[in-house]
Amino acid sequence: MRNHPQYKAYVALIAVYFFWGTTYLAIRMALESFSPMILLATRFLLSGGIMLVGALVSHTTLPKGRELWLTAFYGVLILGGGNGALVFAEEWIPSGLAALFITTSPFWMVGIERMLPGGERLHLPTISGILIGFLGMLVLVGQEATGHAVSGKVLSGFVLLQFGCVCWTVGSLLQRRQPTKAHPVISGAVQQLATGLFWLVPAALMKQPPVNWSWRGVLALLYLVTFGSIVGYSAYVYALEKLPVAVVSTYTYVNPIVAVALGWLVYREPFGLREMAAMTLIFLGVGVVKYYTKRS
Repeated sequence: MRNHPQYKAYVALIAVYFFWGTTYLAIRMALESFSPMILLATRFLLSGGIMLVGALVSHTTLPKGRELWLTAFYGVLILGGGNGALVFAEEWIPSGLAALFITTSPFWMVGIERMLPGGERLHLPTISGILIGFLGMLVLVGQEATGHAVSGKVLSGFVLLQFGCVCWTVGSLLQRRQPTKAHPVISGAVQQLATGLFWLVPAALMKQPPVNWSWRGVLALLYLVTFGSIVGYSAYVYALEKLPVAVVSTYTYVNPIVAVALGWLVYREPFGLREMAAMTLIFLGVGVVKYYTKRS
């Protein structure tokens, strides 16, 4: 197994499977102490800064000129838009439900990739898979899905997370197409620091709720910095460069399972027959899309 040419890439993907599944719960815990903007700015300034200092100490090649600005911009799209939407959405909906909503990412990935230059047209089986997944989402956002539905928070969270999925997908696909001499981990460091600076501006200019200092919130923040950003995002960028998009996007299968299990264990977040049926439909839809994408 170690002799496999993509051994390191698959190890990186396994890290994404696990660590990103745990970050949904860590975000919810961190939000007990920090507002969304402060959390986003602090998390990515710390992780990006630590990684860039490490790069400078090891004399690693950094992106320069146009490549630097494009890498930073794609990072703001991926992390500022994608992860930012998740952080704000978790103020409205449970972490496990947020993870389920993000399982639509492969549908966005396939659809948007087809619209980019060189992309292939969608086939009927692929469209059928997308419709199956969409049916699963309808089951999730039904009025009886959770107790939050009456206030419209579930629907608002769903819409916000789909916006985040689009940002994440567009940024990831554009980053993948960008020629670069920098190591993927260094590109990830630039993207994280750019995201931290992006959220620092509104966090500084807009009035924020006071920080509710607690060991739980601080430890959750440090976990996000270490395992969500430095380890998890670096692993994601590396896997995305080395493996096919369809293979990398399979993390959306595993992350919700981890997130739902932790959310139920720690916060007793609801997960019943409706959520299970919705998850089955979504996974079935994603499976159909991936199967026929590889065959086309």
